[in-house]
Amino acid sequence: MHEIQFTLNGSPVTVKANPLKRLIDVLREDLGMTGVKEGCGEGECGACSILRNGKIVNSCIMLVGMVEGDDILTPEGLSAGKRGKAINEGYAQAGAVQCGICMPGMAIATEALLRENPTPNDHEIRVGISGNLCRCTGYDLIVKGVHRAAELGKDLW
Repeated sequence: MHEIQFTLNGSPVTVKANPLKRLIDVLREDLGMTGVKEGCGEGECGACSILRNGKIVNSCIMLVGMVEGDDILTPEGLSAGKRGKAINEGYAQAGAVQCGICMPGMAIATEALLRENPTPNDHEIRVGISGNLCRCTGYDLIVKGVHRAAELGKDLW
């Protein structure tokens, strides 16, 4: 066991863990961040998406030892802030929420996209969320949700 320190949703944390343990397992089991979902365990679906130092990554294929000193944002941390609230409301208003498995990862992908491009067009949104699979909505409602989130949070990004 090693002590691994990083910032989680704006607060410093120290975990005692095998550095080879998957980050998703530490986030969910040790730190209670159950908004991080495991869909595939192979980095293909995006349900486990988080922001690591501002960049979107799949936590199911990262080892906790890789995030020493990093800044990690999970869906819980995102939803606690104004931008997360705009994303959640935008998705809700567009009717983009279905089963909920992909939504936390989609919200993280939306945050990453809107940080880079606060007024994306449909194509840019589809590219921005392309690492996240949704089996329920067909993506059209998600694209509308991202547009609505951008409108609601236009002064936040």
